[in-house]
Amino acid sequence: MAYTFDTTIDDAFDRVVARVREALASEGFGVLTEIDVAATMKEKLDVDLPPYLILGACNPPLAHRAISADPKIGALLPCNVVVRESDDGVEVLFMDPESVLGLVDVSGIDEVAAEVRERLERVRSRI
Repeated sequence: MAYTFDTTIDDAFDRVVARVREALASEGFGVLTEIDVAATMKEKLDVDLPPYLILGACNPPLAHRAISADPKIGALLPCNVVVRESDDGVEVLFMDPESVLGLVDVSGIDEVAAEVRERLERVRSRI
């Protein structure tokens, strides 16, 4: 089962990151965490990687619905969005909430996961 869906954009890395943030905000997502993987690998391992950023995106009303249905679900949140430079351009990968939240067998989670996926697909279309 696929656990991501993606798109590749021919643009500068920083511009794609800005477009992703704007599109996430338009769907009610805020970025709670930002991990600069390339900088961390350089600092910790002295390894050079192309730009690679993980954005932890959260839509508070949807997260609240999920946590209300199953308080343990926080271990699977937030929705990670990866922006990374590749040979083909800037790749944007979205965690597939239906795949990940499909691990949880609690009433109501499927509906939340489907709504989150729909919103993230609209984000992908906007960028």
